[in-house]
Amino acid sequence: MPEPGFSVAPQVTADGSCRLVLAGSITLAEGAEFWERLRRSMAAAAGPITVDVAGVTRLDGGGAALLTALAVNPGGGVAAIPIVGATGEVARLLALYDCSRTGTCVPPEPSPSSTLGDIGDFAHDAWQTVRAILAFLGDLVVGLVSAVRRPRTVHFGELGVLCERAGTDGLPIVMLINFLVGVILGLQGAIQLHRFGGDQFLASLVGLAVIRELGPLMTAILVTGRSGAAYAAELGTMTVNEEVDALRTLGQDPQRFLVFPRVLTLLVVLPVLTLVGDLLGSLGGLCIAVWYLDQPVVVYLQSLQQAVSLGDIGTGLLKSFVFGGAIALISCQRGLATRGGADGVGRSTTSAVVVVLFTLVVLDGLFAWLFSLLDW
Repeated sequence: MPEPGFSVAPQVTADGSCRLVLAGSITLAEGAEFWERLRRSMAAAAGPITVDVAGVTRLDGGGAALLTALAVNPGGGVAAIPIVGATGEVARLLALYDCSRTGTCVPPEPSPSSTLGDIGDFAHDAWQTVRAILAFLGDLVVGLVSAVRRPRTVHFGELGVLCERAGTDGLPIVMLINFLVGVILGLQGAIQLHRFGGDQFLASLVGLAVIRELGPLMTAILVTGRSGAAYAAELGTMTVNEEVDALRTLGQDPQRFLVFPRVLTLLVVLPVLTLVGDLLGSLGGLCIAVWYLDQPVVVYLQSLQQAVSLGDIGTGLLKSFVFGGAIALISCQRGLATRGGADGVGRSTTSAVVVVLFTLVVLDGLFAWLFSLLDW
């Protein structure tokens, strides 16, 4: 094993104190051995200790950090150990790592949080969130008025790409999930209906459940996971990279340039995806009717036509239209409110998805209550 490039020599002075004379090269590469030798020498010393670094020829940042940490907090009830004899670059590097310049070298222990403190922090965070949402809505209204007056200021050139990402690219997963939902719902319904001789009602069960409720809701959830998360992450990254501030510097309104195209995209794409999802969900029920109940295709389709009206389809499309606006607005708001670099982008994306999913369930419940009052 090669000899280290440093030496630690304890010397007893005339007054009975111990001087640890360091020499050679102290680097992080040999930090473990340097730390161990210095600790052993300090443990064997009697009386006050002083570290002499006059003979140190080379010192890097890692070595300076180790030396400073050991001198400031030697342990065993020993007070801080003075470091003497530093000159030139060694002195400048030790001064850089000297924590006494900024106050105490030992960080204070965090005080335990109280229940009232936690409640106060939650209320403060909630108020800041409400302020951010209100500011976003205010900017949105101002941008909407400006967009109506000057439509050319809206970045419509991005609509094609956004529609392709949110619509065409998401079509396979929307078709697959809605088809499987129709199959599962049809199978569970067929098992129960067959016991009571109600095979002819399977089309009504699957059709109404998919077209009025599950189709719009499942499609909106899938779009939230794909496009909503993408919007929050994309705008969050632009915010922390100061690209949004650059847009403002260039005289571009982020609402008209970034938010409006994404809102318009989901307002158009989500109803179309919902129609496709309704069709595939109904086909999933048809597969169960033919395979499990031996029901002719014509019988299922006629029952579906009698059970589902244009009003039911319009109800689902109205839900999907509102869902699309909610997904886009919440995702964009969380993205533009991002703070704190890459970690903040992750938090904003997670927050956007969670808030949107909660909002979708609440909106769906409100629609169900409203339609029950209107007897739709």
